[in-house]
Amino acid sequence: MLDNYKKILVGLDGSVEATKAFDKAVATAIRNDAELVIANVIDLRAFQSISAYDSVVADDTHKGAENLINDFAEDAKAAGVTKITTRVEFGSPKVMLGQTLPKEENIDLIVLGATGLSYIERIFIGSVADYIIKNAPCDVLVVRQ
Repeated sequence: MLDNYKKILVGLDGSVEATKAFDKAVATAIRNDAELVIANVIDLRAFQSISAYDSVVADDTHKGAENLINDFAEDAKAAGVTKITTRVEFGSPKVMLGQTLPKEENIDLIVLGATGLSYIERIFIGSVADYIIKNAPCDVLVVRQ
């Protein structure tokens, strides 16, 4: 029996894999008449190299992420998705996409792209997809090339 998803979360970071996940999430949202939650999580580790937390850099990063997400929201609307929510957050992408946002938004499907991390990279920083698969409170669809 196929599940009828009501609220679908797709995490976007500008990568090719994320764009493929977005396309699959849009198709799934249309097929299920579901709400699509489009999210970008700005990894706070990106600011560790800045000696003092610079609010200008953070604001610029946030604005860029909002522009990215809004462009995808327009694409989803043009494709026929009628219910769209956008979220831009600071934090750990793993935790935000795998636990926080699904609980806050009552998500029943997370769609994300498989990344091209090497074995060594996965050992040191871990795979976002792997973390989400293991910790998500709902179904997860990992889109591969």
